[in-house]
Amino acid sequence: MKPLPAATLNGAQVILKMLELHGVRHVFGLPGETTIGWYDSWRENSDIEYILTRDERTASFAAEAYAKVTGRPAVLEAPSPGVTHCTPGMTEAFLSSVPVIFFSSDIPINQDKRHGLTGIDQTALYAPISKESFTLTNVKEIPFLMRRAFRVATSGRPAPVHIRVPINIFHDTAEVDDLYAEPEYSSYPAHRPVADHSKLRAALDLLLKAEKPVIICGQGALISGASEAVLALAERLQIPVGTTTPGKGTIPETHPLALRVIGARGGMEYANAHVKDADTVFFVGTNTDSSSTIHWKLYGDPNAKTFIHLDIAEAHVGNNFPLAVGLVGDARASLEHMLTLVDDAVDRPKLDLTEMKQTALEAVFNSNIEMPKGTVSPVKLTQTLDQLLPDDAIVTAEPGVAAIYPSALMSVRNAGRRYLTNYSMGALGYSVPAGLGASYAADGPVISFTGDGSIAFVLGDFETIKRSGKNVTVILTRNDNYGWIRGEAILLDDVDEPWSTDFGAVDYIKVAEGFGFETARITSEDQIERVLSDAISNPGANFIEMMVPSQDKIVPFVPPWVEAAKEKGLPYFS
Repeated sequence: MKPLPAATLNGAQVILKMLELHGVRHVFGLPGETTIGWYDSWRENSDIEYILTRDERTASFAAEAYAKVTGRPAVLEAPSPGVTHCTPGMTEAFLSSVPVIFFSSDIPINQDKRHGLTGIDQTALYAPISKESFTLTNVKEIPFLMRRAFRVATSGRPAPVHIRVPINIFHDTAEVDDLYAEPEYSSYPAHRPVADHSKLRAALDLLLKAEKPVIICGQGALISGASEAVLALAERLQIPVGTTTPGKGTIPETHPLALRVIGARGGMEYANAHVKDADTVFFVGTNTDSSSTIHWKLYGDPNAKTFIHLDIAEAHVGNNFPLAVGLVGDARASLEHMLTLVDDAVDRPKLDLTEMKQTALEAVFNSNIEMPKGTVSPVKLTQTLDQLLPDDAIVTAEPGVAAIYPSALMSVRNAGRRYLTNYSMGALGYSVPAGLGASYAADGPVISFTGDGSIAFVLGDFETIKRSGKNVTVILTRNDNYGWIRGEAILLDDVDEPWSTDFGAVDYIKVAEGFGFETARITSEDQIERVLSDAISNPGANFIEMMVPSQDKIVPFVPPWVEAAKEKGLPYFS
């Protein structure tokens, strides 16, 4: 891109211009004394929309979700008093390989040594959870460092970059003659390196020789936009495809070769059994973490299987399983090249997993497990929502009842990031801000599943959602306790009554009404369809509350818990 004509500008103007040149349309954040100078220039010089949140944590999670849906790096901003509050979202983005450009304003350099209010070493704070963390020290260097920020964030394994901006930089001026962007770094992945060609041939040979191969896709496949390539390879070689929970939607889950979600967070018994029985496992864009592998036990004896692993991050490849072939490269580009190597004469027997999947799903849908008094089945809620959701809808969820049922039972029918979770870190309070971020990233309705353990973190930003005018429906699956901790303690640690997991009841309907939401409470299964239909069709902010059983009362799709439930004679879904 040709540089703009040289001009004398202040730091705030240069930052805004560089964001515009990189195609940035939204910034998430909230104000502080150290950013007033930026806002003054913003109002006069830029049309970038500022999404004002009520908490820096919310802004950080919203930015992370926005980047997931748009395929573009998100921009986050926070002042020095609240700089520590962005660590949850930045950590999730770092572990999930999501590019976020995070500007934190600060008091003047070294004033913290004089105990200036809000002074802290921001660069050191964010260095461990950013790909790079650096400080702007003069206006003239801003274009160079911002080009570097976008380049670093979107290349290789995408990840956040932190930029520290001392307060004086917004006001200081300089003649700037290098105002230009590098357009390829305005989206991600910016580059698509193909894995070693000879290793791709070796991997293909192993897949062709395998009797029971399986492809397992993590969210790296979604990050790469590899859905078409994964599906083409699966169809060409007739190989079933399972996904981790964050990788849900890599291929349509209604496809005959889709196994749906596997692992410990929503993997159903049939899917986990199928991959355990495989003789060859091809990992694509997954870090083979504890959750997706049931603490690395899902595949049985690792020495009795053949493992192939493709990932853009060298450190992930072969990290947890012994590999026959390790492939470092972009998932989409590498799989596309692998497809060119398939001999036209290859003819594999057709597979169709539809009946197996439907049998398993119907067994859950028709199980009629009696719910504890005063609660409604989360299975029926998810089943009905799955039937009602339009194709352009986005669902966000977080650990607990809020995620475990839709992860297992909701069907992503069109490939892509239509289901967002935070299973890289798993912090509470993700789903509602993720729904806010997703609502600015796409036009369809957004459904945010949350629990009452999580909703307390984010109630302030109900006002943000209402003010936005976006079509966001928050569904609260309520049980008045930290149900996941209860489940873990009672089912696996044999604790009779967990300590410090229950809390008092809150009239969340009144709270949501206070923020201007349209509200409803589901108290019986026959209300579910009407309430969900009304919410989806209402273009504004909606809130639905439904009492559900705690995870120790009705055990959900967590394999170690299910085994414990079988031994203890407790009701469970699998």
